[in-house]
Amino acid sequence: MELISSAYDLLIGYIVPFLFVLTIVVFFHELGHFLVARWCGVNVDAFSVGFGREIFGWNDSKGTRWKLSMIPLGGYVKFAGDENAASVPDRERVAAMSDAERAGAFVAKPVWQRAAVVAAGPIANFILAIVIFAAIFMAYGKIVTSPVVETVQPGSAAEAGGLMPEDLILSVDGREIATFSDLQRIVSVSADVPLLLEVERGTSVVTLTVTPQYRELTDRFGNVQRLGLLGVSRSPKPEDLIQQTYGPVQAVAEGTHETIYIAGRTLDYLWGVLSGREAADQLGGPIRVAQVSGQVATQGIIPLLSLAAVLSISIGLLNLMPIPMLDGGHLVYYFAEAVRGKPLSEGVQDIGFRIGIGIVLLLMVFATWNDVMHLTKL
Repeated sequence: MELISSAYDLLIGYIVPFLFVLTIVVFFHELGHFLVARWCGVNVDAFSVGFGREIFGWNDSKGTRWKLSMIPLGGYVKFAGDENAASVPDRERVAAMSDAERAGAFVAKPVWQRAAVVAAGPIANFILAIVIFAAIFMAYGKIVTSPVVETVQPGSAAEAGGLMPEDLILSVDGREIATFSDLQRIVSVSADVPLLLEVERGTSVVTLTVTPQYRELTDRFGNVQRLGLLGVSRSPKPEDLIQQTYGPVQAVAEGTHETIYIAGRTLDYLWGVLSGREAADQLGGPIRVAQVSGQVATQGIIPLLSLAAVLSISIGLLNLMPIPMLDGGHLVYYFAEAVRGKPLSEGVQDIGFRIGIGIVLLLMVFATWNDVMHLTKL
C-alpha cells in the first residue's frame, strides 16, 4: 500500500502538473509553426505533441495527422518534404514530387516564408506568456507596496549606503521606482554593483550610492537562489499597499512588460554563465521542471499558469539560440541563404545539424546532471 501511495503522490504531485505545463507550452509553440505554415501554403504531414510512438491521433480535412506521442518531452510539426521532425529536407523525396506536390513542400518555399514559419514557434511562446500574464492581471489585478523602507538590517548594504527607515525610494540609476517590487527586481540582479538611489527623506531628496550584497537564499521547497540584497524590508502599513486593477489594454501592456523582464533576466543570467559571473548549476532540465511544477501546483492554478508563462518564455529563448537543429539555427541558415542568394551546400548543412545535435545532447546531459545534483542536496 505504501508503494501505491508513493506512486500516486508522484503521479498527482509532480507528473500531472509537469505534463500540464509542458503540454501547454509545446502545443502553442508548434501551433505557431503550423498556423504560419498553412498561411504560406505549406502542406503539413504531422502535428505531434510528444515524440516516439503515437498513442492516439486523427487526420484533419487537409491530411495533417494530429497526434499525441509517448515521450512527452517536446513536440514537432513535420512539413511536406521534410526528412524528419527537425525539418531536415528530404532531397530525394522532393526531387520525386510532382510540380503540384512540390508547390506545397516547405523546402520549395521562398526563404522569407521559411524563416517566418520557423520564427513563428518562439514568437508563439512569447505571445502565450503575454496572454497568460494579461489574463491573470485582468482577472485578479495586483497588490503592490510603495517603495518605502520599513527597517534596515544591521550590517547590511542598505546600512552601509546610508538608507534609513521611512525613506521613500524614488529612482535607481535614473529608473523610476513605483513599487517595492520594482526595487527588488533591480537589486536582485545587481549583486556587487553600485547603484545610485534617489531617496525622499522627510521634505528633502537625497542621493545615495548602495551596493547590494551577494547572497544565497533557500525557499521553503529547498531551492537555492543567488541574488543581490539590500537588507531592507517593505512597509506593512495599509496606506502603503496599493491595489492595482487593469483593463484589457493595460493588462496586455503589463503582460508584455512582464514577459520582456523575464526574457531579459534569463538572457542576463545566461550571459553571466558564459562570462563566469554566474554559476551554471541553476540550469535545469525536465526533472527540475517537474519538481518545480509539483511545488507550484500546491499553491493553486494561478501560480501554475504563471509557471507555464515563464517556461514558455524560456522555451522561446532556447529555440532562438543559433544552434543548428533548433529554430535559431534554421534562421541562421536562411539568413546566409538570403545574403548569398542560394542555400548553403548540403554538406555544410549536414555538418551543422550533426554539431547541433551534439550541442543539444550535451546541454540535456548537463541540465539533467544539475537536476540530479539538486535532488541529492534536498
